[in-house]
Amino acid sequence: MNEEILENFGPLRNFAGVWEGGPGDDAAPSAERQKTNHQYTEKMVLVPLNPVANHEQKLFGLRYSTQSFRLGEADPFHDEVGYWLWDPKEELLFKGVTIPRGMVLLAGGHAKAADKSFKLKAVLGAHTFGICSNPFLDVEFQTVKYEIEMKFNPDGSFTYDQNSHIKIKGQDKLFEHRDINTLHRKSGA
Repeated sequence: MNEEILENFGPLRNFAGVWEGGPGDDAAPSAERQKTNHQYTEKMVLVPLNPVANHEQKLFGLRYSTQSFRLGEADPFHDEVGYWLWDPKEELLFKGVTIPRGMVLLAGGHAKAADKSFKLKAVLGAHTFGICSNPFLDVEFQTVKYEIEMKFNPDGSFTYDQNSHIKIKGQDKLFEHRDINTLHRKSGA
């Protein structure tokens, strides 16, 4: 990918590469559906795409995959694939997420090309920037809102704070499944 094209990636222009981080903090539902916290490490790979044209719309982006491992465990407890996309004309960022629990979402938000931080959100039932889950999750652990805040740090790392608001069957209060981690680049794209 040439540098001229990467300059069109807006706030994602320095995001390509292999990143590792941790320990992060994962606040998730336990087997008893109560809050439990775990620390984890993570590996994320982001690969630039050629520009994508949707008629008049031109998107720039990265294909990504990430896996998270609880400290001391060899198998990942979380796996995720998707796309980070930038629409320079509308100054919109998108994050398309697929997880193998049977859930997909498209989160979005506004940002300027030079921004070093931004927030994206998806809401259940929205026609744009929405959430879709398999029937089990929709009944037992319904994600009603997803938010992620990204910050690119002065040392070249980035920090994310991700919060999935979940309606757990039989509980009145929404559960906040929150993941926070800082990742450092291990190699370029």
